[in-house]
Amino acid sequence: QVQLVESGGGLVQAGGSLRLSCAVSSRTFDGVGWYRQAPGKQREMVATLTITKRTNYADSVKGRFTISRDNAKNTIYLQMNSLKPDDTAVYYCNTDSRYRANRWGQGTQVTVSS
Repeated sequence: QVQLVESGGGLVQAGGSLRLSCAVSSRTFDGVGWYRQAPGKQREMVATLTITKRTNYADSVKGRFTISRDNAKNTIYLQMNSLKPDDTAVYYCNTDSRYRANRWGQGTQVTVSS
């Protein structure tokens, strides 16, 4: 069973940067992704990374966020630059299989002030 733990969230001013990490309990051959849920809004896809290393980003973060993974360290990353107040949300990482099963971890809070 794969488990994931997000970290790296915090408080940052608009224009700043954060790097989120997702520790995976065991090696996975799934594609992975980052998702977020802002107050009063539905959870949305932020970025995905396929097993063949192809990426896809939400239009709202394209050019600012970068998803990556380090298979040797069993870790998934989300580099977030030029942060905006609208980026404020709880951020979750997931694998394709866990996403399809609607399984989620605790997430990590990102708050961007103006």
